[in-house]
Amino acid sequence: MAYRIAINGLGRIGRCVLRALYEATDYPQLRIVAVNDLADIGTLAHLLRYDSTHGRFLGEVRQLDGALEVAGDRVQVFQSADPDQLPWNALAVDLVMECSGTFSDRETATRHLRSGARRVLFSQPAERDVDATLVFGINHETLTGRETVLSNASCTTNAIIPVVRALHESLGITNGVITTIHSAMNDQPVIDAYHHSDLRKTRSAMQSIIPVETEIARGIGRILPDLAGRFEAYAVRVPTVNVSAIDLTLVTGKPCDAAAINALIRAESQRLAQNILGYTEEPLASCDFNHDPRSAIVDLSFTRVSGSNLVKLLIWFDNEWAYANRMLDVAQYLAQLDERSGAKG
Repeated sequence: MAYRIAINGLGRIGRCVLRALYEATDYPQLRIVAVNDLADIGTLAHLLRYDSTHGRFLGEVRQLDGALEVAGDRVQVFQSADPDQLPWNALAVDLVMECSGTFSDRETATRHLRSGARRVLFSQPAERDVDATLVFGINHETLTGRETVLSNASCTTNAIIPVVRALHESLGITNGVITTIHSAMNDQPVIDAYHHSDLRKTRSAMQSIIPVETEIARGIGRILPDLAGRFEAYAVRVPTVNVSAIDLTLVTGKPCDAAAINALIRAESQRLAQNILGYTEEPLASCDFNHDPRSAIVDLSFTRVSGSNLVKLLIWFDNEWAYANRMLDVAQYLAQLDERSGAKG
């Protein structure tokens, strides 16, 4: 039986989720039955067909009356700013992927539930009152199937958690500092503009490297409580449209060297589920990881150890495509939980 998904907000992540589902063969149970976005259907269809970052959509996209036809499947389109007005009950929606980015609290998410959806999954970090914050491949198996409001954490959290968990389990992490080198985002203007309380974010995204605050250190503590309070972090936005990197510096409790660190990363990449952790030893640049579904790719050629305890790593990740694939992984796992428990049908 199909697991029925609605996407609220067909922006960068929402469109990537839809595109990734049709490009993959790993999600046979999932079906997107509806999207809700304030843009008109013609614009949604055009931006789904043509994407400056990920290229043309592989299937055919047609505009219908009140719907899109995507690779032969009918996807209902709604244009409501009020989740209470969405017909999730009539469409038997199992999961709303909340990709609008406009809120992150349980109370507002509950409006989707009142409209008839069985669950809500945020495409961003959410408040602590959600039922679970997930990094697929790390803690998704803690789900019981009773959860109704969940968060997929952040793209950066999904990238760093597999790495720091492996190192902490083997070597013990005393403390660390994270610098996220992140592509420009849609909360930045192309040219200087009065639009944000953070004055750095009023500056042109295409002309500067812009420091910004990040909650990644708090995110690590939420997923791995043993590491709470051990990291500090900030981010810099750079003038690229996609693919980001993490410059991770940490102090280990046990002595190590670069060869030992790289051996740990290779072993962990084999142990984890597909597409969670990868590595490369080739001389690659950020553009080489565009459209890469893996949560994290460690560049082993840049592993450095100063003395025997101060470690520096370079971690690549496609902050759009990899994250969208993890949204689908979580949805697939929820579908499997329901199937095992008989919650559907």
